[in-house]
Amino acid sequence: MAIIDVVKCEMNDSELCKKFHSEDLRLGSQLVVYPSQVAIFVKGGQIFDMFESGTHTLKTSNIPLLNKIINLPFGGNSPFQAEVWFLNLTAKLDVKWGTMTPIQLEDPKYEIIVPVRAYGQYGMKVTDPQHFLKTLIGNMTSFSSEKVNSYFKGKMLSLLNSTLAKKIANDKISILDINTHLVDTSEFCEVEMNKQFKKYGLQLLDFAIISINVPEDDPSIVKLKEAKDLAARLKITGRDVYQMERSFDVLETAAGNEGAGGQMIGMGAGIGAGIGLGSTMGNMTNQFMNTNPNTPPPLPQESTYFIYINGQQLSGQTMQNMVVYIQNGMMNGDTLVWQQGMPQWTKASQVPQLASLFNTQTPPPIPAM
Repeated sequence: MAIIDVVKCEMNDSELCKKFHSEDLRLGSQLVVYPSQVAIFVKGGQIFDMFESGTHTLKTSNIPLLNKIINLPFGGNSPFQAEVWFLNLTAKLDVKWGTMTPIQLEDPKYEIIVPVRAYGQYGMKVTDPQHFLKTLIGNMTSFSSEKVNSYFKGKMLSLLNSTLAKKIANDKISILDINTHLVDTSEFCEVEMNKQFKKYGLQLLDFAIISINVPEDDPSIVKLKEAKDLAARLKITGRDVYQMERSFDVLETAAGNEGAGGQMIGMGAGIGAGIGLGSTMGNMTNQFMNTNPNTPPPLPQESTYFIYINGQQLSGQTMQNMVVYIQNGMMNGDTLVWQQGMPQWTKASQVPQLASLFNTQTPPPIPAM
């Protein structure tokens, strides 16, 4: 094979590393390293010398490490064998990425797991040529940005999953709002993922999440939107008003049942709702009326309970309410009730304060005269 007089390598934009096509070199040859390139001499799998951009004449004075292990019996023009690798140090800024399968993320606000897809692009550049050559190249003759993307795809998506989860958990970002945080989320991911790229002599540049998509018809998305709507409603109307509305809904549904029982329940619903509404309105009135410090304080309020009727929790229920429910057959001693301070839901007949409602006894019949 002919002795090489000029050693140089022209690389396309996508190539990060390329091996010179011949190992037959001689002292006195010209080594041409283009701008944004470095040339590395390898012998027996070991790196010995690296040259930056410029034109270099190969001689013993500028390859002292390589000269120590090469037998040069022919003087100044002695031939020798060594691999020459050229590495491209320019940045590649148009590497595309995307999730092949959905990433499972838990919404930090509503604690619902949602499948999402994401795509974007990033750039990369070789920052430590020798380390890059040692850790990734091996015995390949070239290495492109596409190979890096393919090599790191699984690692990147795994890192992206954990990094996105960490970001939305730290900042309490709902999945439904995450597209409004793409810039700072991208910057956060770039910092975290660069810790892995650095291990291979690479730097991740301009990592960008272009879009994060959620399937609109997925049950988890439907549930997440319902949770968000409910939270917004509670924020606007207040929890007490919302619970009162739910109580009306439950009683209205029960009153709609056919038969005399339904009619009686309807009557009870009207009475009970009136009592509950009167209590709520009374409380609201007291808040406005008791602004004068010279007026006496309000009378102590009657204890209220949560009661469980027809699969719904009714809050703020007094003993008067429960008397109506009992009279209308909506409540009995087995109905579950709870009050602040109670460890768990308990049957109404087992609550000392309510037991008298169910222990009434009728007098015996009057003996015949």
